[in-house]
Amino acid sequence: MRALFVTLFLFSAMLLRAQEGDVILGKWYNEEKDAIIQIYKENGKYTGKIVWLKEPYENGKPKVDDKNPDPKLKTRPVMGLKLFWGFRYDPEEKEWVDGRIYDPKSGNTYDCYMWMEGKDLKIKGYVLGMKFLGRKTTWTRAE
Repeated sequence: MRALFVTLFLFSAMLLRAQEGDVILGKWYNEEKDAIIQIYKENGKYTGKIVWLKEPYENGKPKVDDKNPDPKLKTRPVMGLKLFWGFRYDPEEKEWVDGRIYDPKSGNTYDCYMWMEGKDLKIKGYVLGMKFLGRKTTWTRAE
């Protein structure tokens, strides 16, 4: 009976930690409020894609990823673009870590981590594995 109690307790603790990480699931405005990013889970990792753009067209055509350094990707649409991927939740640090984020405005991809500050999602992209070499942005939940 004691083993059953311990097993149930451990299982409950695992579920609570998983739910804690899922707080970021849903739709978020970027800092400029010119895009909404849908955060979802893909293969157990947190991923985000663009689902709304304030200005989805340029010269009468859908915006494309023209800043991408890969010539094969320069014509892909920005709408629906996977913006970040590969994040896992670290319950000890209360951060989403080990992810990558793509900036379609510059065409650069960065290592990245995220954390909640109140109701806001803070995101920091950085280079060369050095978290102090980077840029931070704040996203707000889209209702």
